[in-house]
Amino acid sequence: MLSSIVAWLVVGAIAGWLAGYIMKRNTELNLVDVILGIVGAVVGGWIGSLVLRTDIDTFSPLGLIFAVIGALILAFGYEKVTGKSAQ
Repeated sequence: MLSSIVAWLVVGAIAGWLAGYIMKRNTELNLVDVILGIVGAVVGGWIGSLVLRTDIDTFSPLGLIFAVIGALILAFGYEKVTGKSAQ
């Protein structure tokens, strides 16, 4: 259980950085990107399990794809709600 949480934190941080890069083409890593990525990884994993009707393995290409999708959804929502980007 603890290793699964740590794995999603790592994948979420990577997904947050990738989502920040995709949205703004900025390679700089900042705290908001990481936080949105971690929460986005959980959201993306949940969406993936609903769509595919199976558990998503954290350290798989599919897990990373759904984590990035979740991070992008949250980053887009963050931008719309606050009026500013995560950068």
